Amino acid sequence: MTEPEPYSEELVAAIRARIRDVPDFPKPGIVFKDLTPVFADGPLFRRLIDELAASFDRAGVSAIAGIEARGFIPGAAVAASLGVGFHLLRKPGKLPSRVVRQTYDLEYGQDALELHHDAFEPGLQLGLIDDLLATGGTMAAALELVRSQGAEVPLVAFVVELGLLGGRRRLPKERVSPVVRF
Repeated sequence: MTEPEPYSEELVAAIRARIRDVPDFPKPGIVFKDLTPVFADGPLFRRLIDELAASFDRAGVSAIAGIEARGFIPGAAVAASLGVGFHLLRKPGKLPSRVVRQTYDLEYGQDALELHHDAFEPGLQLGLIDDLLATGGTMAAALELVRSQGAEVPLVAFVVELGLLGGRRRLPKERVSPVVRF
């Protein structure tokens, strides 16, 4: 499987400069990578969306799915840029119609993602996006969920990858495209 094209060095440097590190959040010992300054910088956010959209376009996607909640921000913007549909992967109890669910383990318990049972037709070329790849559990569950409904996933993308946490190992067969790696 071919690797996605890298993002421009100028974009990567600009995003790195805008990410805010928040020590001890959400618990002691964690350094949270806050992307809200990236999203709040209009010209930078537009460049980010343009480059993400180009990656998904090259991968041949016909729709985008974002993971609740921060994945909705770049996901919806990329879908709008490409003129394709946007699908919501939500936490339990948030979708109003019948759903399919995928549970996954966390270091302190379990969580789940849900998708409307009739969100798309089998064979859909679906790009998945989230803000950050850490341990990979959420994206692995998202992949299992959308594939259980017949989607094909030519590319998964993240604004940030925290390489030390090894999330990519949980996505061994995927074309993974992070913009910024730490």
